[in-house]
Amino acid sequence: MKIDLNKIPIREIIAGYKDSAEEGVTAYDDKLNIRPKYQREFVYKEKQRNAVIETIKNSFPLNVMYWMIREDGGYEVLDGQQRTISIGQYVNGDFSLNNRFFHNLTDEEQNQILDYELMIYFCEGTDKERLDWFRIINIAGEKLTDQEIRNAVYTGPWLSDAKLKFSKTNCAAYLLANDDGALVNGSPIRQEYLQTALSWINDGKIEDYMAKHQHTQNADKLWNYFQNVIAWVRVTFTNYRKEMKSVQWGELYNEFKDKKLNAAKLEVEIKKLMQDEDVTKLSGIYSYVLTRNEKYLSIRAFKDKQKREAYEKQKGICAKCKEHFELDEMEADHIKPWHEGGKTTSGNCQMLCKQDNRTKSGK
Repeated sequence: MKIDLNKIPIREIIAGYKDSAEEGVTAYDDKLNIRPKYQREFVYKEKQRNAVIETIKNSFPLNVMYWMIREDGGYEVLDGQQRTISIGQYVNGDFSLNNRFFHNLTDEEQNQILDYELMIYFCEGTDKERLDWFRIINIAGEKLTDQEIRNAVYTGPWLSDAKLKFSKTNCAAYLLANDDGALVNGSPIRQEYLQTALSWINDGKIEDYMAKHQHTQNADKLWNYFQNVIAWVRVTFTNYRKEMKSVQWGELYNEFKDKKLNAAKLEVEIKKLMQDEDVTKLSGIYSYVLTRNEKYLSIRAFKDKQKREAYEKQKGICAKCKEHFELDEMEADHIKPWHEGGKTTSGNCQMLCKQDNRTKSGK
């Protein structure tokens, strides 16, 4: 890939600066696409944004940026989007620094900023070279999420449509999943909604799905699937609780969507489990009532004191095989299983050798 270093003053770069919010950001007399389709949204916090302007005002060096030369002769920001938008927003009067907007500065101060030269590498190469380089140069700085990296690799019409539905502020997926209580964790603009939906629809194989659909014209299949998942959850679990946003609903939907479920009966059991002091992972209750796998509940473990008491009482003898073991060779076990009403109390604790305990629990 061909890379050439250029020094360009800010006044030239921000000429014609236009921020159309989530539709895109352009500058450099409309020759520079600051936020291409594969780039993430603006995520700098106030402290980071202000640090960019302070660096420029003090004439300190700002980290080098990278622009990709397009086939039409224009440019798109490969690395430096957050810094460039911070500069554009400040000069545009979108925020102040130390209670002074750009228009409050003296002419000398304004020119000092506008004449500041940014170090920019112009990069020219194939799509593969561009995307490989994009992944390398973004290892440092504001860390990209895994899904943001995937978006860079699989850019295309499918991704553009998917981002409209899953990756914008108050996008359709966010509004749907948050109507009458949030059912999905994370932030749309950090691609967490898109990542969740992709993981659900393809059993965690996100890259495979994106590669297969990269050149599909729309993301309707993913969107329809997501709507079906949310609708199924609302019908199956009728009483909303905040723990529901941490449940992997797609996995449950994929397995149980065709099963006949009694919502009222499920709610009675969920309510009871929510009050069980031995259940330490409340969000896991929803998976448990369908799968009956206790791993989702993280049943409260016996304390070291309880283990020692049981060990001494048994004189180190395994309650099952009757052999003697050291304490660290044994594990605590519920005499009466939790699912049969047994509690995590000293009176319900016995020590088994590791082999017998794991055989009993099916580990």
